[in-house]
Amino acid sequence: MAAAIPESGAARRTPLGEKLFYKIGEVSRLTGLPSYVLRFWESEFHFLQPQKNRGRQRVYTRKDIETLLQIKRMRYEQGFTIEGLRRRWNTRQGTQERRPSRAAAEVVRRVRHELDEMLKVLDDQI
Repeated sequence: MAAAIPESGAARRTPLGEKLFYKIGEVSRLTGLPSYVLRFWESEFHFLQPQKNRGRQRVYTRKDIETLLQIKRMRYEQGFTIEGLRRRWNTRQGTQERRPSRAAAEVVRRVRHELDEMLKVLDDQI
């Protein structure tokens, strides 16, 4: 059973700044997570793969940090297990990728309405 990592108020309010890349120590301070947890999560979540610089150090982007904060919230505040988190994240990502735009949804709605009208006309003629 994993021990809960306490939420640091300072880590939650720390602005990311204007940097393009952050080293693992900086990300650890920003998120309030030990660096070993960050490395473990990389092995557990295929979508979390920070780049490595020429010195083979991990460099995280702002998007990586936001993803880490979402995982942290789901894991420690909402009580997800690693497996449950992985399943939930894959489902969330899949539905986001498959979700049609508003314009496309409107076209589908209109076509469906027109088809219903055609079926009514055909039913009346039979």
